[in-house]
Amino acid sequence: MRDIFRRFARNIPAVFGLVILVLVMGAAFFAPAIYPQGPFEMVGRPFLEPLTDYLLGTDQLGRDLGVGLLYGARVTLQIGLISTLIAIFLGLTIGGTAGYFGGWIDTLLMRITEIFQTIPFFLFAILLVAILKPTLGSVIFAIAVVSWPPMARLVRSEFLSIRNREFVQACIVMGMGHWQIIFKHVLPNTLSPIIVTGSLMVATAILIESGLSFLGLTDPNVMSWGFIIGSGRSVLRTAWWVCAMPGIAILLTVMAINLVGEGLNDALNPRLKNI
Repeated sequence: MRDIFRRFARNIPAVFGLVILVLVMGAAFFAPAIYPQGPFEMVGRPFLEPLTDYLLGTDQLGRDLGVGLLYGARVTLQIGLISTLIAIFLGLTIGGTAGYFGGWIDTLLMRITEIFQTIPFFLFAILLVAILKPTLGSVIFAIAVVSWPPMARLVRSEFLSIRNREFVQACIVMGMGHWQIIFKHVLPNTLSPIIVTGSLMVATAILIESGLSFLGLTDPNVMSWGFIIGSGRSVLRTAWWVCAMPGIAILLTVMAINLVGEGLNDALNPRLKNI
């Protein structure tokens, strides 16, 4: 564990990404304490430019964009994390079952996975949210449904590789049950790629949520970065900051998550253990 932290700390871009991510999460966590009035309160004249009365300016309704970004970070990160956890659970369940048991179970589950992968994921997410009605729960569900197939294929390949190793075969000979072997011996040896891929899936989930919100497929009573961009697209030429500020926030957050994911990939790579 100490070697993992040491290798991660030597990766300057990963540390930089981690700092940005901690700042974003801290701002999201303390948003209600910093601005208790909420993000929908009209505090000034519409279309005030940044660095005037308000640091990031106001939107078309006179709402403080800075407050909107802080509260939007809470919702955006919440959607990204929860949808990714659900997708990882689905991928682990389906991919792990297919990879460990093989045979007709593997064939059936992989054909189902391939069906999901042949559907354009963003169009599928739009369809699901439109059918279920735009709410926070439906957005999380839609992102999770379109995100699990790559995780399932990754887990399947890892389980297939580990299943035939000597220590697993020894456990079978000793009479250990399948689920005991999976949770005690197989799954712990697949956690590294799952953690790395899961971190990158959070960034993808944030981008999908932003796209759905931009199209108006989100809860209008919940402030998110994509919601702010969507509400400002009609005034993009006259009030550029309404879309630019949340766009920069999304860019920095996604970049930070990707940098941390790459850092974790290097830190958890067994080939770099002695470097």
